[in-house]
Amino acid sequence: MSGFVQRVMALTKRPGQTFGFFLRAEQGEAGHLVRCLDMGGAAELAGMRDGDRILRVNGTFVDDLPHQRVVELVKERGVSVTFSVIDAASYERAKTEGVDLSVTHPRPPAVAAGGVLAALGPAGTPRLCYLVKASAGYGFSLRSVLGELGVFLTQVSSGGVAERAGARTNDRLLEVNGASVEQATHEQVVERIRVADDALMFLLVDEDTYRYYQTNQMKVGAGLATVKHLPHQPRIVYLTKGPEGYGFLLREDPKTKAHLIKDVDVGSPARRGGLVDGDRLVAVDGAALESQSHEAAVEHIRRAGGACCLLVVDPDTDRMYKMAGVSPMLYWEETKGSASPPSYSDQKEEELKPKLCKMQKTSAGYGFHINGIRGVCGQHIEEVVQGGAADRAGLQDGDVVVEVNSVNVESSAHEEVVALVHRSGASLELLVASQRVYDRLRARGAPITPTLLGPGPRVQTQATVEPRAGAGTPPPPGPPRPGEGRRLAAAPESNMKTIKGPLHLYHLYYHSGHSANIYPKPLTINTFVHRWSNNSISLSKC
Repeated sequence: MSGFVQRVMALTKRPGQTFGFFLRAEQGEAGHLVRCLDMGGAAELAGMRDGDRILRVNGTFVDDLPHQRVVELVKERGVSVTFSVIDAASYERAKTEGVDLSVTHPRPPAVAAGGVLAALGPAGTPRLCYLVKASAGYGFSLRSVLGELGVFLTQVSSGGVAERAGARTNDRLLEVNGASVEQATHEQVVERIRVADDALMFLLVDEDTYRYYQTNQMKVGAGLATVKHLPHQPRIVYLTKGPEGYGFLLREDPKTKAHLIKDVDVGSPARRGGLVDGDRLVAVDGAALESQSHEAAVEHIRRAGGACCLLVVDPDTDRMYKMAGVSPMLYWEETKGSASPPSYSDQKEEELKPKLCKMQKTSAGYGFHINGIRGVCGQHIEEVVQGGAADRAGLQDGDVVVEVNSVNVESSAHEEVVALVHRSGASLELLVASQRVYDRLRARGAPITPTLLGPGPRVQTQATVEPRAGAGTPPPPGPPRPGEGRRLAAAPESNMKTIKGPLHLYHLYYHSGHSANIYPKPLTINTFVHRWSNNSISLSKC
């Protein structure tokens, strides 16, 4: 990929804010485009430019993914996301020359510096180091070269605070307490350290790795760092529901909107698993919750079924990660990258499989509803009629719809999924997974396809005995429940009714040069018509 340099940048935002750019898919333009950068925003400061193409989101190659799926990947990562981008001219030239942009630069080569890198772990990894001042100080000095940018650690005391925190002599200092000092003078860095309290958070990198990133126009940020040296770490808690549930309450802090663990019952699965009052819930089964509503967080836990995996932080750990300006999801990513979480490896492999269900429509229809819930990605199976076609095919309430007749619908809108079901005629094939299986496969980064079913019969079939008139007929769709979007039965379009209710618009579509506004609150409407034209684009604020 010589000549086609990808720039890597780690962006961090505050909960409720954006990264400061629009991600667009435009008619006549290939790729996922960066547009409308906010001056002084996280993206602009990190080096994003108008027209750049997003190639990777947290290491996942996205150039061949649908626009909506890329938006979901960004949202799932919460407040800290690492992007790989390429400028517009290089992208277009690469496409013309048939260059495979999924091939990235190799990691920086290991440098034998007295065995130091071997002690630090993988070569070329920046480090977040937390230093608490001792009576003898921090145990390091600073040096710089007159007329050159860059401040370096020197005289790192053996056994001192800095060395125990993971710092090494000649490390380049990139950030102090989450603020960049790459362009700062020696005096400015000294002053920033002096005015800090008796604790410091450093982002450090060895000089060989720093030069590698500079040569390849790749920005080193905290989102690329290892967190293994930090003294406080998030906790991964595995829970199995008891007869009375998990035994804790989830509450939303009215000021910070954090999801807090409260009222942990004595002797409950939550207490035995290690949850403590005041813990902040960061993720459920690998799905980040930091930018999601309280209702969405509760729904993630509910749909996990009888077991779930929680990522939590206590107040001290929370403060430390905020000091670094990174999300605790960085710990999850590093843990997931080094090895599968223990509970996953303990699961029997056959339990982590989707289901391929084939059914024939009867006079009573298929006997299920497709439910799209506000604030939660994906479509779910609900109200499976006992003894109906869907029930006999193996569908269950809460199943996540992955494919409809071999078409992946994970990132499709509710109306699109319902339309696919309508067009299927008298037979229907669905690839589904329970919420627990779906979330854990997604946490592993595994694509959910029929190949996961392995050898043997893949399709669950059922007899097509016609029921007696009036028997087993599913009830007509009622009005939406509180907190839900529209609920549409998988029935002929002639039987469908227009349902009034709240509708949230997540994407803005332009039609023939006219735009539709996104409002901050739901709109109550009678009908919602998608008008697709040749010059339509998708636009999403990131």
